[in-house]
Amino acid sequence: MEIKTNKKTRRGFTLIELVISVFILSIAIVGIFSAFSTMTILTADNSDRLTATYLAQEGIETLRNIRDTNWLKSVSNQSFTWTTGIDQCITPNGCEIDYTTGTGISGAWVASPWASRYLYTNSSGLYNYTSTSDPTKKTKFKRQIKATCLPAGDCTADHVMKVTAQVYWDVKPNILNSSGTPGSIIVTEYFYNWF
Repeated sequence: MEIKTNKKTRRGFTLIELVISVFILSIAIVGIFSAFSTMTILTADNSDRLTATYLAQEGIETLRNIRDTNWLKSVSNQSFTWTTGIDQCITPNGCEIDYTTGTGISGAWVASPWASRYLYTNSSGLYNYTSTSDPTKKTKFKRQIKATCLPAGDCTADHVMKVTAQVYWDVKPNILNSSGTPGSIIVTEYFYNWF
């Protein structure tokens, strides 16, 4: 017995199958691109958060260094108290501080966080408030340190100080943050006058 085949049957894609295949492929490519774009934005945001956390901790450690230096100085000079030099941070707006100023406060914090100064990096990679003519040294970070004596708010009588470091950073508008809302992180530590 002989089987006849229809010569009109073609092997291959029809136009409708081709259009559907291109449509599915384009959706897959757009999805992959969107996932990659989101991952890039989240990676940059995590990098900024990590830097801000370290900057906040550095601010607290700088104030701790001032407190410890005060204890050493008070042994030989009774006019030093454990809060000498930290007083500028015991204000509603707090202060700015960095390691390059030694054991002194570098400046008072302006009431609005975005009116205050940006941190810069020097040739050693340290963050500071020294402005430079090199715009590549300016960072997107600002740091505010606040200190409060507890429980009554009288630093000469109280032996506990709450220190809060808040770091702000600029964020460019993106698909996850269309308004470009600035980032912020807060680190809190308690100092004790146990000396």
